[in-house]
Amino acid sequence: MDAYLQRTDIIDFDASAIRELAYSLRSDEAQETAERCFVWVRDSIRHSSDHGDAQVTLAASEVLEHGTGLCYAKSHLLAALLRANGIPCGFVYQRLAINEAGTAFCLHGLNGVWLPDHGWHRIDARGNRPGISTRFEPPIEQLAFETKLRGERMFEEVYSEPLPVVVQALQWHTQLSALCLNLPDVEY
Repeated sequence: MDAYLQRTDIIDFDASAIRELAYSLRSDEAQETAERCFVWVRDSIRHSSDHGDAQVTLAASEVLEHGTGLCYAKSHLLAALLRANGIPCGFVYQRLAINEAGTAFCLHGLNGVWLPDHGWHRIDARGNRPGISTRFEPPIEQLAFETKLRGERMFEEVYSEPLPVVVQALQWHTQLSALCLNLPDVEY
């Protein structure tokens, strides 16, 4: 479990603003703390494409500072808040079709959190909007997207670090318009 509690350059929970926020969301119970962190990221950090934010964020501290991020970046901040509170958290991905024909795909980033009463539980802090509603209701997973088209997949593994293809895409494309033309993808 140690790997899911580590600080990294991207999951930089030692940043003072992240520590302060993490501690303000803390409860006596891990599951309640996890829910508070989830709801805060889901509802307080704008999803870049939903709000037309041009900037691309990567590190948890950047996401918090700018108040915006794509699903990947929001998952980085959520992991930082949970890890700062001693709750193991990792990264889970879905491969989703970009079009109805299922001819182009991209990854969608979410989190896996270790809850004492449930084990690994997937949570998606992407952000709600008409047609998308995510919640924290263990043991039920309420994610933003279902995988239903051929080629779409839920990655079962909970990774301790963000996938390199995701990190590279967020590093290489500093503007949302460029990133949206080059969204990360891997075949499962």
